[in-house]
Amino acid sequence: MSLLQHFELGDLTLLSGETLHGARLAYETHGTLAPGRDNAIVLPTFYGGRSPDYAAMIGPGRPLDPERYFIVVPNMFGNGLSSSPSNQPAPFDGPNFPRIAHWDNIAAQHRLLTEGLGVERIALVAGFSMGGQQASQWAAQVPQMVARCACWCGAARTAPHTWAFLEGPKAALCADAAFLGGWYERPPQRGLRAFGRVWAAWGSSAAFFREGLYRALGQSSPQDHVTGFWEGNFLGFDANDLLAMLDTWQTADIAAGPLHRGDYAAACAAIRARTILLPGATDQYFPVEDNRIQAELMTAPVELRPIPSDWGHIAGAPGLNPADMAFLDAALADLLAAPDPAA
Repeated sequence: MSLLQHFELGDLTLLSGETLHGARLAYETHGTLAPGRDNAIVLPTFYGGRSPDYAAMIGPGRPLDPERYFIVVPNMFGNGLSSSPSNQPAPFDGPNFPRIAHWDNIAAQHRLLTEGLGVERIALVAGFSMGGQQASQWAAQVPQMVARCACWCGAARTAPHTWAFLEGPKAALCADAAFLGGWYERPPQRGLRAFGRVWAAWGSSAAFFREGLYRALGQSSPQDHVTGFWEGNFLGFDANDLLAMLDTWQTADIAAGPLHRGDYAAACAAIRARTILLPGATDQYFPVEDNRIQAELMTAPVELRPIPSDWGHIAGAPGLNPADMAFLDAALADLLAAPDPAA
């Protein structure tokens, strides 16, 4: 079993120009770095996820095999384990926590990999949802280091439609009188429950509810699913942490930053990694078309391989649906078996 570790980054200057004081990156590792320092797999975390949540996809005989690869799972800023509103010392805690871009997450992860762990080449960077966004950010921000990239149920930038969706749960959470502008003395539970309810219909699909697929998760009805799955998940998070991660999601774009200066086509073309894009066929956050646009702008070897699932976005949630996990395992195995484009 991997233990949570911390990499001290000191005062980190962010893309916004703000400073994240005493920045800490929490991470887990599985396996051993090879003598050639080239067998690393990086799995950044997703929205509402933490490093242990990838455990269902890691194991001997799986594509993410710790007996073959050195698997690093860094927690993105804001998730409650790495530097976050809930654990940052005053006066930069709570709503005073600085804005984080994926550029900042990858800059910190790059230091962890190179300075902290001695990794020289990444065999694969991959992830679910915002983890997939970070995988694409890695490939565009540090293209010379990444051999392969897999993004499932994610995209290289957040579309305006998804930005608009995220305004809904944010408004529901902040409307709780107990929220107090982020300076709450106790968890704003009404706001957190409303946050989960706004999320519920977006996270899966119409077919998921129509066919009663929630029963596979042990829920007996739509109400049971909304309350037990969605409310239950978000009640376990600090409200300011949820909002910090949501802001990172809303502003995600691999072209943001000094390398590509907002030129999305140039950022996509800069990717050198062999890539498989795996949007969920019924995903309402990151539709197939957004991934197709990215693929058409890339010059590196890329395949668009949609997940044929009625589970919507949660088709990509690690360990949730065995059929979807088998599809993802097959894609990751194909990608890892393919030659490194730089070889």
